[in-house]
Amino acid sequence: MLKRTPLFDLYKEYGGKTIDFGGWELPVQFSSIKEEHEAVRTKAGLFDVSHMGEVEITGTDSLPFLQKLLTNDVSTLKEGGAHYTAMCYEDGGTIDDLLVYKKAVNVYMLVINAANIDKDVDWMNQHIEGDVSVRNVSDEIALLALQGPKAEAIIKQVADIDLAGLKPFTFRDDAAIGSVQALVSRTGYTGEDGFEIYCRNEGAAYIWKLLLNTGKDSGLVPCGLGARDTLRFEAKLPLYGQELSKDITPIEAGIGFAVKTNKASDFFGKAVLASQKEHGADRKLVGLEMIDKGIPRHGYAVYYQGEQAGEVTTGTQSPTLKKNVGLALLKKEACALDTVVEVEIRNKRLKAKIVKTPFYKRQP
Repeated sequence: MLKRTPLFDLYKEYGGKTIDFGGWELPVQFSSIKEEHEAVRTKAGLFDVSHMGEVEITGTDSLPFLQKLLTNDVSTLKEGGAHYTAMCYEDGGTIDDLLVYKKAVNVYMLVINAANIDKDVDWMNQHIEGDVSVRNVSDEIALLALQGPKAEAIIKQVADIDLAGLKPFTFRDDAAIGSVQALVSRTGYTGEDGFEIYCRNEGAAYIWKLLLNTGKDSGLVPCGLGARDTLRFEAKLPLYGQELSKDITPIEAGIGFAVKTNKASDFFGKAVLASQKEHGADRKLVGLEMIDKGIPRHGYAVYYQGEQAGEVTTGTQSPTLKKNVGLALLKKEACALDTVVEVEIRNKRLKAKIVKTPFYKRQP
């Protein structure tokens, strides 16, 4: 039996087409992936991402516990602040990438990937030391993402506090959206400005309908997983299981900014990641643009000077650029800009070149 979010019963009402996504029955699209993608880039889109996991960390030893598990420096977070981080094994391979919210002294919320919830929570419980409580509250919390250049104008019509002043990676946990209490953060996974809204399951349908009704004249549309993937891909935001895995380190995946090897605390994978930061990793995540006609898809082999240099992690025809592009994890000798490589597509090796990433960057 596939898992369902609190909004499942509304999908059909809005034209949602569902798929099995890691054991969840989730909407891949409501209108079309391209229409939804375009709406987020130019107006606004609303996503149900309630399948994501939330874990509460509390206790007087919460900070040293998180410092040991996570690559970023949690000690720099102020109350009402959030940051992006990774959790790694000793060999530097990635357990998960996640967000950390500091709600109060010794009170944190971690937001983790749906497919990794059980694995992540087990890892946390295995490494508890001192006064630390790890509570998986994923089944109690719904998460909606309002993304796009008109997101701020829409949310401020229904919020009881001024959310316009929220800076990126900050949040308010005392907000009400209409009549429902919520934690609202200025974060997202699309490359656009926007907000993520956490509430109790029973309030999710109300917020979903309220936002779509309020934003209708601004062009707000419901969006599915398809557009979420093309949007995050253009912005070079990694997807666990593709750009990150137990066999791919955060440095190789290009998220070294979230790895603070100079923090005083030791953490799992620190030695390996520090060496990769200093000397460079043997592999690197790069952008590909096809020269020959073809679309580079996940898992396709990439060749350089006749030998396999790596493989595509994500690829598609970019809805924004209208070009066939991909991300690929390659040996460092194949990674210089404008280097010509070959992607094996349907048993043919087709030419592509290494290009700058991200493919899309929002204008300030």
